[in-house]
Amino acid sequence: MNPTPADFASMFESSAAAGAMKEGQVIAATVLRIDNDSIVVDIGLKTEGRIPIKEFSLEDKQPAPGDIVDVYLDRIENALGEAVLSREKARREERWVKLERSFAKGEPVKGAISGRVKGGFTVDLGGVNAFLPGSQVDIRPVRDVGPLMGEVQPFAVLKLDRVRGNIVVSRRAILEESRAEQRAEIVSDMKEGDVRKGVVKNITDYGAFVDLGGIDGLLHVTDMSYKRINHPSQVVEVGQEVEVQIIKINPETQRISLGMKQLGSDPWDNISARYPSGARLKGIVTNITDYGAFVELEDGVEGLIHVSEMSWTKKNVHPGKLLSTTQEVEVEVLDVDSDKRRISLGLKQTMDNPWNAFIKEHPVGSEIEGEVRGITEFGLFVGLGPDLDGMVHINDISWDKPGDQAIEAFTKGDRVKAKVLDVDVDKERISLGIKQLSGDPIEAAGESGIKRGSTVTCTVTEVSTGGLEVEFGTPPVKTFIRRSDLSRDRADQRPERFAVGDKVDAKVVTVDKASRRVSLSIKALEIAEEAEAVAQYGSADAGASLGDILGAALASSGSKGKAKAAPAAKGDTKSLDARGRLTGPQGGADDLKKIKGVGPAFEKKLNEAGVFHFWQIAALSEDQVSNLEEELAFQGRMERDDWKGQSEALMSEG
Repeated sequence: MNPTPADFASMFESSAAAGAMKEGQVIAATVLRIDNDSIVVDIGLKTEGRIPIKEFSLEDKQPAPGDIVDVYLDRIENALGEAVLSREKARREERWVKLERSFAKGEPVKGAISGRVKGGFTVDLGGVNAFLPGSQVDIRPVRDVGPLMGEVQPFAVLKLDRVRGNIVVSRRAILEESRAEQRAEIVSDMKEGDVRKGVVKNITDYGAFVDLGGIDGLLHVTDMSYKRINHPSQVVEVGQEVEVQIIKINPETQRISLGMKQLGSDPWDNISARYPSGARLKGIVTNITDYGAFVELEDGVEGLIHVSEMSWTKKNVHPGKLLSTTQEVEVEVLDVDSDKRRISLGLKQTMDNPWNAFIKEHPVGSEIEGEVRGITEFGLFVGLGPDLDGMVHINDISWDKPGDQAIEAFTKGDRVKAKVLDVDVDKERISLGIKQLSGDPIEAAGESGIKRGSTVTCTVTEVSTGGLEVEFGTPPVKTFIRRSDLSRDRADQRPERFAVGDKVDAKVVTVDKASRRVSLSIKALEIAEEAEAVAQYGSADAGASLGDILGAALASSGSKGKAKAAPAAKGDTKSLDARGRLTGPQGGADDLKKIKGVGPAFEKKLNEAGVFHFWQIAALSEDQVSNLEEELAFQGRMERDDWKGQSEALMSEG
């Protein structure tokens, strides 16, 4: 045979095509014949290629001579001069292309679970192995995967990396998508308010999940019954068929909220009319907490007894020590809030108020006796029975002692008597007083005519270096005479001259009812007596000595004993007016400056008032001194600095 030009052209094209072939490509091959264990194909090369027949076992039908099949060119020529071909690798390449296309479009692929590996399973995707994580097998954990092994089913491709040959698939995503479509279809046929039947699938602490025929709804524990429920298992159990009402449907999440109590009447309807404030009724204690106890009044209606409303007297006691669950109690309705579905109950209101009983038996002003149960920094707590205490404030313990000193005389367990001062039923307080059992000495002294300027006879109760502690009057008023007030003569201002029990006369200098203080002075009494003698006897005998005047006064009064001689008074007392004033100074007027505390300003005011000499101040009576202080607005300066005493001392020195 001689080849024609056309044959040469055909041979050239075949040779060019063979030259374009590269290893690693999928090429078309023609089946020439089928041997025992291989299929011989022609790929357009000088030699034929052989493919093991087992690589065609996954084909729908075995190829026949003349069929065109795609094969993978592994090597163009091996050591034997034959092309190395693979149908399995060609099919794998085809599968990778299809997988990439499906992954890009988000389409599912078919495969079968072929084995178990660490963390999951292997899936055969038609010649390509993929990894199926254990969490992606089903929507819920699957204990036995045996029934799924080898079953061809759809999978979603989650990850695909051809370079590394890594594919991750999910069966769960397909099931969730199918379930979502199913749920959407079921939810579209539902509406809020529908009543459906379902089966309890699962119970949790907060409720139960009910299967409504392809979709689950949550029956919350608060929607199971109007009465208090500690756990959903008290009402339903797994597998139980229940009738529920659809309360709410969330179109976005397709979650359904169910209720059982909504199928019955609400016991809180018209609750205020059935339980008016002040009504008394009986109930069962269902629950006890730190802050109170819940009482069931009827099925689905509970009220709270707050711990503060349990007892009149026991305030800091746990409710569990006063009540117990399942106990029947009588309560009083205090308040009803139908909007918040709350009823406030009171237990102590059904019992006698001990505060009212106490005030009936012991009105204000009556005397009681009790045991000191407690001592605090602000008073005594006195027991007035098994449950009541009264308080004696520290200011109500003693008339003459400060509270912190008076309270030291008492110890816990002492029996004391007291007077009821006040009973506050609302605040649950009883005020008592111990000192009120005896009269107020200051008030009694005022009623008996003791006031500023009065002369009283005192009894010395204590002698100290600073002065004398004395008492006078009935009831006795205790006070203290300072050392400087014991005598007008400094030599006699010695407390040791006196002894406990001595009787002494003193003048009342001040009476302060607010601070409950009475100030006495023996010195002031002596000065007043001398001034009175000067005023009464001095004018009859001008220039007479103070001793002569006092002697005449003592003789006139019939007093025995000899008065101390006093130096002569300077100045003409006949020139003094009734107020002890002069129209002008006698001689030099600078002698006022000898009094400590009298400066130029005070001297000027005294001169304007007719006082020019210290002997004038010595001759003034206590009332005249007070009038002069008030007139000149000295605000007690003369008494505070003892100008009269200084003036008398200056006269003695002269």
